[in-house]
Amino acid sequence: MNKQVLFQDLGLMDYKACWDYQESLFNETVSQKIANRDLDPSAQTETKNHLLFVEHPHVYTLGKSGDASHLLINQHQLEEKEATYYKINRGGDITYHGPGQLVGYPILDLDHFFTDIHKYLRLLEETIILTLDEYGIKAGRSKGETGVWLDEDNVFKAHAWLGF
Repeated sequence: MNKQVLFQDLGLMDYKACWDYQESLFNETVSQKIANRDLDPSAQTETKNHLLFVEHPHVYTLGKSGDASHLLINQHQLEEKEATYYKINRGGDITYHGPGQLVGYPILDLDHFFTDIHKYLRLLEETIILTLDEYGIKAGRSKGETGVWLDEDNVFKAHAWLGF
């Protein structure tokens, strides 16, 4: 099992360009898994695991379970702010990413680790909570929601959302 994770810092990158790159890495993994089905285990090629760090220009995304009316600015205001807007196939509602915000995108073949997606999400949340704690930032979970939330009393009072 390949537990090695390849890290890339993509710097500042347009959301759509980053999305397309993530899709290409994902499709590469799926194609390799399909090709491996017809091979003897000794001849199979291991799939790769990736962790991408990136910063996006101003962008709002709408997940497939979201509501477009929750975007509180119109097209003209988006243009004034030089922001883009994309409907995406991930879950969630309206999400904002922008300059100065580090976004991490793990693209992992969970067969290398475990296939329980809920366990994976809870471990990912815990990793972020513990990392923030190292910097003196109190964070935790919000009952019934996926992601990491910053403490109400924290000057950073916000949702440190995980982009799943």
